[in-house]
Amino acid sequence: MSTALPRRRTRALLRLTAAAAFSLVCPPGAAVAQTSDAALQTEVQRLLDALPAQTSLYAEHVPSGRRIAVRADVPVSTMSVIKIPIMVQAYRDAQAGTLSLDERHTIREDELRGGTGLLRRFGVGLAPTMRDLIDQMIITSDNTATDLVLARVQRTRVNALMQELGLPHTRMLHSIADFFRLLQTAYDPQRASWSDVQIFRARNPAGVSADSLTAIRYRFTADSTMWLGSTTAREMSTLLRGIMNGTYANRANSDAMLQHLRGQFYTTRLPAVLRYASGVTVAHKTGDFPPISGSDVGIIEYDGGPIVISVFTNGNTGDFAVLENTIGRIAARLVNAWR
Repeated sequence: MSTALPRRRTRALLRLTAAAAFSLVCPPGAAVAQTSDAALQTEVQRLLDALPAQTSLYAEHVPSGRRIAVRADVPVSTMSVIKIPIMVQAYRDAQAGTLSLDERHTIREDELRGGTGLLRRFGVGLAPTMRDLIDQMIITSDNTATDLVLARVQRTRVNALMQELGLPHTRMLHSIADFFRLLQTAYDPQRASWSDVQIFRARNPAGVSADSLTAIRYRFTADSTMWLGSTTAREMSTLLRGIMNGTYANRANSDAMLQHLRGQFYTTRLPAVLRYASGVTVAHKTGDFPPISGSDVGIIEYDGGPIVISVFTNGNTGDFAVLENTIGRIAARLVNAWR
């Protein structure tokens, strides 16, 4: 008989734990003793290594240059974190005058994508602006919006830009449609020739057990040729810092990108503990394939900050809620140490 707590109860306990953790980590009015970076490195690595997953992290306290790196230069699967480079390319095109953020696109049925996002829940014929699509691509990780923006700015150009910016491991390998087609083909090779509409309406193959499908997903995500995108924790933090500093676009466009990141809908990783704190904002982007992958990268803004941080987890075999809460605990610990 299983002794595991029901998921709802597990999440409730983790929320209480998160609140308690913040009250201990950042007590009101307390003088915070600065932890040595060596001890902090050991503590953060211990938290990551306790997860049954492949993990990496790079965090930097921008004012002081203090940093923590755990496997920070190992290429990793990004999942939806790769949508940040698409956003950068779109805003650079807008600044160059080759893309209007106010131009509208009428969404066709064959352009609807499954997975994360809200646009697929609306009737066919919705006509959002390019700015709306970028916003949904970031704040709800909308897959329909992602492929529409990607079609406009072109994947080869996004990858060339990352190379130009000195981020050679940061690449988008597949569109959303192609990624899901590869996954469906892993379930059933006959699905390789299906249309996009068929791919995103597909049900699990008949006669294949849930355990078999899970095993296929783990093998699929472990194959780097099947990743949606690749990067390293250090490179993604570098990209975030460049957005924050206005390195890749003018100040107005850089601020617009930061506003997209500040609007992030999901709050269970980097903000899991910090969302209980006043005066702390987390501008971030998640990357998901639960329960296998759950990553988060962002800029933690607070009095004494900011911190740029990228945390990637892949191949997870444990409780996904614990993984998310661990990322939140690490973020709060860094704010405490780097005030």
